[in-house]
Amino acid sequence: MRILVTGAKGMLANALLPCLGSEHEVVGVDLNDFDISREAAVQKAFQDLRPDFVYHLAAYTDVDGCEANPRLADEVNIQGTRNLAKSCAEIGAILLYVSSDYVFDGSSERPYREDDATHPLSVYGQSKLGGEHHVQSLLKQYFIVRSSWLYGPHGKNFVATIVKIAAERDELRVVNDQRGSPTYTRHLALKLAEMLRIEAYGIYHATGAGNCSWFEFAQAIVKLAGLKRVRVVPISTQESGRRAPRPAYSVLENHRLIENHLGALPHWKDGLAHYLNEGQRLGEFKLPIYDRGEELFQSGATGI
Repeated sequence: MRILVTGAKGMLANALLPCLGSEHEVVGVDLNDFDISREAAVQKAFQDLRPDFVYHLAAYTDVDGCEANPRLADEVNIQGTRNLAKSCAEIGAILLYVSSDYVFDGSSERPYREDDATHPLSVYGQSKLGGEHHVQSLLKQYFIVRSSWLYGPHGKNFVATIVKIAAERDELRVVNDQRGSPTYTRHLALKLAEMLRIEAYGIYHATGAGNCSWFEFAQAIVKLAGLKRVRVVPISTQESGRRAPRPAYSVLENHRLIENHLGALPHWKDGLAHYLNEGQRLGEFKLPIYDRGEELFQSGATGI
């Protein structure tokens, strides 16, 4: 099978590409190869590459940046996804589009299922939902995979940011009134790779098991990283002063993964333990617990 992966330089693609196996011909592309917001460029690339399956990971993911620049969010997340879906339809390729928990407004009192009504609060959420609509309208064979709070190597993420700032300050102020499910990119990538073998098309939720607030996530990072002198202080979303509105509750129920025998992702605490080991090994950050890496890897940090 010939597989095309957009956003190949991104954090999730970095985790996915090694999972796709030597039995496939895999081509990773990014902005320097062609601009997904230009329909003619996408059509030409698809005619040249003729992929059977497309992982669409390229996106403008800066939530506050999208709020400040809605035109760019539209071009990349909506029109770019439309162009890819249209080209997939023209050559009969299957598309897997990675979407977001931010397509929901956070008013639910239970985890969101795949068929729950969407109502994004931000330009970013609106643009990701706009991409979903194009995929659904242009294709019969597609996967839309909504995930949340991604972290992992080779990209900007909350865990690396907390570790870096904690090395410079004695106190961290972190939002405590937004709740979601942190998701380790390597865990998500394995699940995305598994979806190559199924034909149960449609919308899926795929996130780390469990949920927490950003404050609780930061507490776990600081504790597991051995940053004992750092105090984590809870604040409200309003106090954070962020430009874009965010859902207060965006926990996703991974119902269709279970229903289609793909299984749930590991707990976010297990992912965090793996990433702290990996990030230190790769030199993305330095931790004071240099000699505990293997112990953390084995324990999965379940005692946090």
